[in-house]
Formats: sequence, structure tokens, C-alpha cells
Amino acid sequence: MNRVTTESIASTAILVVMVFLFSWRSIEAANVSYDHRSLTIGNRRQLIISAAIHYPRSVPAMWPSLVQTAKEGGCNAIESYVFWNGHEPSPGKYYFGGRYNIVKFIKIVQQAGMHMILRIGPFVAAEWNYGGVPVWLHYVPGTVFRADNEPWKHYMESFTTYIVNLLKQEKLFAPQGGPIILSQVENEYGYYEKDYGEGGKRYAQWSASMAVSQNIGVPWMMCQQWDAPPTVISTCNGFYCDQFTPNTPDKPKIWTENWPGWFKTFGGRDPHRPAEDVAYSVARFFGKGGSVHNYYMYHGGTNFGRTSGGPFITTSYDYEAPIDEYGLPRLPKWGHLKDLHKAIMLSENLLISGEHQNFTLGHSLEADVYTDSSGTCAAFLSNLDDKNDKAVMFRNTSYHLPAWSVSILPDCKTEVFNTAKVTSKSSKVEMLPEDLKSSSGLKWEVFSEKPGIWGAADFVKNELVDHINTTKDTTDYLWYTTSITVSENEAFLKKGSSPVLFIESKGHTLHVFINKEYLGTATGNGTHVPFKLKKPVALKAGENNIDLLSMTVGLANAGSFYEWVGAGLTSVSIKGFNKGTLNLTNSKWSYKLGVEGEHLELFKPGNSGAVKWTVTTKPPKKQPLTWYKVVIEPPSGSEPVGLDMISMGKGMAWLNGEEIGRYWPRIARKNSPNDECVKECDYRGKFMPDKCLTGCGEPSQRWYHVPRSWFKSSGNELVIFEEKGGNPMKIKLSKRKVSVV
Repeated sequence: MNRVTTESIASTAILVVMVFLFSWRSIEAANVSYDHRSLTIGNRRQLIISAAIHYPRSVPAMWPSLVQTAKEGGCNAIESYVFWNGHEPSPGKYYFGGRYNIVKFIKIVQQAGMHMILRIGPFVAAEWNYGGVPVWLHYVPGTVFRADNEPWKHYMESFTTYIVNLLKQEKLFAPQGGPIILSQVENEYGYYEKDYGEGGKRYAQWSASMAVSQNIGVPWMMCQQWDAPPTVISTCNGFYCDQFTPNTPDKPKIWTENWPGWFKTFGGRDPHRPAEDVAYSVARFFGKGGSVHNYYMYHGGTNFGRTSGGPFITTSYDYEAPIDEYGLPRLPKWGHLKDLHKAIMLSENLLISGEHQNFTLGHSLEADVYTDSSGTCAAFLSNLDDKNDKAVMFRNTSYHLPAWSVSILPDCKTEVFNTAKVTSKSSKVEMLPEDLKSSSGLKWEVFSEKPGIWGAADFVKNELVDHINTTKDTTDYLWYTTSITVSENEAFLKKGSSPVLFIESKGHTLHVFINKEYLGTATGNGTHVPFKLKKPVALKAGENNIDLLSMTVGLANAGSFYEWVGAGLTSVSIKGFNKGTLNLTNSKWSYKLGVEGEHLELFKPGNSGAVKWTVTTKPPKKQPLTWYKVVIEPPSGSEPVGLDMISMGKGMAWLNGEEIGRYWPRIARKNSPNDECVKECDYRGKFMPDKCLTGCGEPSQRWYHVPRSWFKSSGNELVIFEEKGGNPMKIKLSKRKVSVV
């Protein structure tokens, strides 16, 4: 693909569908085995260059194009987790429709003639809500996630077995003629195993044995599990895995996750990893004998609805991947890696069958050379110096190696690729705005909720309850409400001063209403550290209502015993009364799960009659707890679409009942005066997510992906729930235009 435009992408997608419909060919059954060098699929050793594409983070209409773009980029496999909480939303009740149609996704991979790597988990981490584990499982008595206890093992084995049997029935494993060549059980357990003690070790062994007993005919692997059993392959994660060696010498080197970027958080800055460093890491891995490599992510996609974990993981999961969130190649990264893949595959036979030798060519200089009995030769020349370019002599020829780079010589003579020399074209990305339009004139319907308890309270307690244990993640929202009576004799009433409200919370964010008026918002910093609110509060003589809307923004998704991390208020007090501080922590609190419009499902088309809407051409601004609904036409053209929410505060959005997700254009701030964003990224040297941050002072997310397939030809219902106030008149649809420069 020499020229990348939105028109060419659209044409490619149509062509791909036509090819799938009319040129589908079956794949022959193939046994999969391995030794210390590589996988053998059928009767042929193969190098695997895999692209992670998570099926629920896009939509079925995008899947053929995403898979084809990965194939055109030089990948020969697609990798994905299996998302337990999406497939088993309640015990024993399974779902495989829409974005969760895993069988359809794998068959699209098969039709493209590509391999599939399936990471069943069923714990996935992945910045996905609760690490992919259903929240209901936490409340089954006796359950401790990822530990040696019967409830966890029962439900984990039950789900894993269900998935394996489903895919067997569809004949999707390689020995059946399907594309699946590798499967994974557990995920990154080695990071946490020591925290679980001897029971953790027993569970790790049990999970591996359980997986192997499934008898799927392809190897099982355990990601980052250093003491995986003999029948299971251990793998590596990270920015660099060139020095990784399996725990036993008879297993190949597998890199489960090479991170070409990083995820974003609401309020966080933009992590950037240049294409040169990604290419360097891949070239080093294959040069050192690696044989299975997976990009995490190759297409990051979107955390639609409430699927993002965290807390505070953005709705966008773009990950600065080679294919962007909207499904378009990211240049030059996509093109540079495509050139790299081509160069590596020129030496495939030598890399998996030849004799490997490593030579020192000088300080921070080395060569990895592969030869066979016929004298055929391939070499990877590396400059490990992160500051200085160097000239190196190899086989009587001089080569120029930029700092922190690898040159590939498939014949030990001709340099066909250097990781630091980017020849791929770059692209210019624009978000072209279009005003919301309607065939009959734009009319807004507005419904404003009252702060606090609506209807009857769900329960009353003389204490502050844990948010997550109360909602069980059925909603982001939990109301804490109480009231106090202020005597006319309070000094602050006579002086015209204000007492001060103090609140502490375990997270994640909080809106405060006093006497039904919005007072302000407090929020955490994206970790599990509690946050505090301190604000002057206007109280009146007599009864005063205190309504606190606590919110989660994605549940914890990883870490030892992460399922026990709580959220919600821990203390409330008001300082400034005649008798000192009024402690409300153990006062009488009434609770309500969710907000009213959510219970009435106002986001679903056809539910207009559930409340009385106000119809207007000028919807109110800066009004908290407000539902907005408008019928719109789709934007012109065929480019991908983003919903521009820069004018809004925080909330949720839907189109035709489909969950766009959480929006929150929270400004990305520096952590300290010296914590600067970079103008240019010096990729040379070991990379970490905070090395090349950009976006200081800008919204952490402005645009929210709305898949084209969600739009009808006319009469599209856009619904927005705004929590703290914004200006809906400035909401726009923006088309993503990409042009080569």
C-alpha cells in the first residue's frame, strides 16, 4: 500500500469482503509442534509475526479490513485475548453476539489465510475492566482470584472448557484445519505468584495441567510464567525481550507482548514510542533466535461502554499502534515495520534452521550470524550504543550503524534494512468537523435529573459503604445522601462566612451537591491512592441536603488480590460550627444505585415516553445531571468518525443504543514543575512509557470513535448523559482524514 487515504482504505475493505466471499479457501489440517528453535506447523518450521487485535475493541464491520491491513503489514498471525466478562455476564449465561462474536472473528482470520494465537486466560489484565473476570465471581463465597481455591478453579475451568469446546465444534484449531496454532492459559502470573504463597504455586501448576488436559492439539503457553510446567511454553512480555531464554532449552523463544506504544488515562499525557525503537526491539529479538513475536497492540481500538479498566483508562485504546484506533495505518510506524518484516522473512529458513553464532565487533557492537551447510549466510549487525553512530567492519566490508540500531543483511553482504533509517512515508491526520444535522431541523430533547435520591432509597445505613461492593459494577454511579439541620445561632450565618466541607474517598471521582446545587468535583490521580476534597460550603438555617455522587471509572484490572481494591467515600465532615467539626461519617446515609435515566434506559431508542422531555432548539449549558437527545443524519463521506466532546464535562454517550463510552476531556497535567512534555523524542536507549510524553495542557481525550456501521441512513438517535455541565451546542462529528506526506 504505497498511498494511504481514507478512500483507498474504504476500497480495500470492500475488496477484502469480496475476496472473502468469492475466493475463500479452506486450510488443511496441520499438527503443531515445537523445539528449541521454532514452531513446526504441518511439516514446516515457521517464524510467526503476530498482530494483537482484540475483537471487542472494534466492531464486526471493521474486522476484515483490520485483519487485511495487518497482513499487508507483513504479519502472518492475529492474536487476541478471550474476554470472560463479556462472554459470561452472569453465571452460566453466555453471550457471543455483536463485538463478542469470537467465532466470526477467528473465521475472518482463517479466511485471510493467517494463523491465530488465542489467549484464553481467562484473566487477561489488558486494561480491561476487572481484568476480564466477571465481577459476580468476586461475590461467590470463598473465591480468591487466581489462587488455589475451589470456587475460582471451578468457574475458571468451566469457562475455559466452554470456550475450547465451542472452538472445537467450529473446527478452529490447527489439527482440525483451523487457524489456531497456539493457546494461552493464565497471564503474567509470574509477576504476582510470590504474593500468593504456596497456594499460588499450586494454582499455577493446576491451571497449566488443566489446560493441557483440554487436548486441543496445539501447544499451550503461559505468559511471563518463569516456572511453567514442562508441557507448557513460558513467554516474555515487555519493551525488549532479546535476551529472554525459556526456562528449559527445548522450547522456542516467544514474545507475547511487544508494546509499540502505551495506554492513556483520563488526565494523563500521551505516551509516544517511535517506530525506530519498536523496530530495534523486534530486530534484536529475531536476531537473538526469537521465533514467535506478537505486537501488543497492532490495533488497540476502543474501550466501548464501560469496558475500560484502570481506574481512569480512557475510552480510546489507540496504544499508538501500527493501525490506529479508527482502523487506518499509522505512518510511518506501520510502513517501517512492514519493511522490517519483509527483511526478516528473507532470512526465515536460516533463522529457524541455521547455525547461530554471536561475534563482538567492537565496543557496543555485535553481529548475530546464521549459516547453513551450503554456506548461505544471514547477519544482524547491532550498535547498542545509545548515543554514538559507528562504523563497523564485517566480512571486509564497512557498514554505518546509527546509534541504537540493527542492520539486517540477509546474504551477509547487502544491508536491506536498518531500524533507525525510516524510508516509509509519513501521514498527516486531521479531524474534520461537521455540525450535527437533521433532515427536519435540529431539535434537542432535554431531561434534567434532581440530585440525590429519586424514588425510594435502595437502603439506609449509619455508615459510609464501599462503592464497588454496593453496585457490584452494575453502574458507575452511587448516591450517598444525608441532611443536617443548622441552628440560627451558628456564628457563620451571622458573619456571612462559610464552613468547610471535608471529604475523603478511595476513588475514583465525586460530584458534590449542596441543597440541590452543584458545588464541585474531586477526583483521584489514576491510582488507588485516596483523594480529598476541601471546599467552602454555603449552608442555610434549617435543613440542608448533602448529595454526593460517587463514580467509578473502570475497575482495577491487574495486581495481586486486585479484586479487593475498593472505592467510595471513607469520611465526611464539616468544619466551622460553634461546637467545632461536625463529623458525618457515621450519620444516617441513604443510598441509591445508579442515576434515574440509567434505570429508565433513556439511551435506548423508543424509550422516549419514560420521562417528560423538554423540546428545544437551544439546549441548556452548564447544567449538571442532564440527559440530551437529538436525532441526526450521518456525516458525509465514508471516513471513520469521532464524536468531538471538547465542550462537555464528563459523562456517557450512545448512538442508536450502542455504547460509545465514557467521555471526559480532562486536561493532561504535569506532575511537577520540571515534569515537561517533549517536543522531540530521543528514542535511543531503553524505553519506558514516560520517556516521550506529549500533550501537556491538552485534553487527554477529545474525540470518541463512533463506528460507521452504527449509523443508519437517517434518523440516528444520539443520547448523552452529562454529569457536571457542558455546552451541547458545540458537539460535532469529526471525520478522520489521513493523507500521505
